[in-house]
Amino acid sequence: HLQLVESGGGLVQPGGSLRLSCAASDLTLDYYSIGWFRQAPGKEREGVSCITTVDGATLYADSVKGRFTISADNAENTVYLQMDSLKPEDTGIYYCAAGMGLVLGPGRYNYWGQGTQVTVSS
Repeated sequence: HLQLVESGGGLVQPGGSLRLSCAASDLTLDYYSIGWFRQAPGKEREGVSCITTVDGATLYADSVKGRFTISADNAENTVYLQMDSLKPEDTGIYYCAAGMGLVLGPGRYNYWGQGTQVTVSS
């Protein structure tokens, strides 16, 4: 059973950076796509970025292109989300999830972590 644990969230000022980590246990990531999602209060969960670890293909939401970078360390079974030039609208709980296919729709992901809070505020 695949388990995912997120870390790296926190409070940061606008324009700052954070790096989120998603560590997987029990199974290799090679068979999955790993996505990052976020949910702000009162809003639906939205896809931010995803990666297929077997070939490194990536996909980004338009709202984060050029600011966020997703990467994978297959040896460590960990996927990272480097977030730069953060904006207040990036605030939310960030989740990583494992699924099939390079897509940003949450419905294609079967395994979810517990989430980590990211707050962008001055």
